[in-house]
Amino acid sequence: MTKAIRIHAIGGPEVLSWEDVSVGDPGPGEVLLTHSAIGLNFIDVYQRTGLYPIGELPQTLGMEAAGRVEAVGEGVQTLTPGDRVAYAMNLGAYAQQRLIDAARVVKLPEQIDDHTAAAMMLQGMTARYLLKESYAVQPGEFILVMAAAGGVGSILVQWAKMLGANVIGCVGSAAKEKMAAKNGCDYTINYQEGDVASRVREITGGEGVAVAYDSVGKATLVASLDSLRPTGTLISYGSASGAITDLNIGLLAQKGSLYIQRPTLGTYIRNRELLETTAGDLFDVVGSGQVVISIGQSYPLAEAAQAHRDLEGRRTMGSTILMP
Repeated sequence: MTKAIRIHAIGGPEVLSWEDVSVGDPGPGEVLLTHSAIGLNFIDVYQRTGLYPIGELPQTLGMEAAGRVEAVGEGVQTLTPGDRVAYAMNLGAYAQQRLIDAARVVKLPEQIDDHTAAAMMLQGMTARYLLKESYAVQPGEFILVMAAAGGVGSILVQWAKMLGANVIGCVGSAAKEKMAAKNGCDYTINYQEGDVASRVREITGGEGVAVAYDSVGKATLVASLDSLRPTGTLISYGSASGAITDLNIGLLAQKGSLYIQRPTLGTYIRNRELLETTAGDLFDVVGSGQVVISIGQSYPLAEAAQAHRDLEGRRTMGSTILMP
């Protein structure tokens, strides 16, 4: 037996239950992992609340973790017991041990420790596809990053600076402004204290930004659209303030022939080749020290409910890990 956080009903943080679970032996193509650290992400909240369906309950939440291979199933040739590995976008991470498809995990290089890996796999690979595939940022371009002091935002800002962008970071407090500036933002905007789009126009000489990366969702949709230059792009990749359900597509024409995308990491790591390329890029920039993963807080896995409350209350900065 092992321990895991499970949900038996959709709801608030109170539905997260610390339980005994049975794992079993790995089947063909599977490995048994012992987790050393687990990542906390807003997708966990979306699944807990039912915004993202996860199938028949009960379910173990969590989409990323790092750990050690304990045993391998028939046909697994790329991994052996003792290997340090990590993964993202695989439901069931809120557990001390789990079974997982061997094709969905990647070996960790020596320079990436387990805590860092758990804090960066989902968020870091998200930052990578946002900057290189959703919209390929070019040197000298102005970009807007909403939630610039959050987990993805902190990585996104640093990586964007590597690519030569001029980064405007939008945050919700003075403390988060300081963190966003430390991460490399050329300009910071506290959306609690003024009109975001007006400030963006001032910074960019009236032009607007090439792209707005927005994980906040409903509350910042208009501000992000109004910050774009003509033919600019909004990448809406999260819904921390609620889902966008009433977008009039005609607004894109009215506001300057704009583009909009609603991506998900799963699409960009949907096969082994894409996973290895995306993870490899992340390992390179973190391993070289060009991008620093900031773990702002950690919680015992058994206290996942409090971690969810703090994440939803926007009381966290950087990445958050859960310790099994």
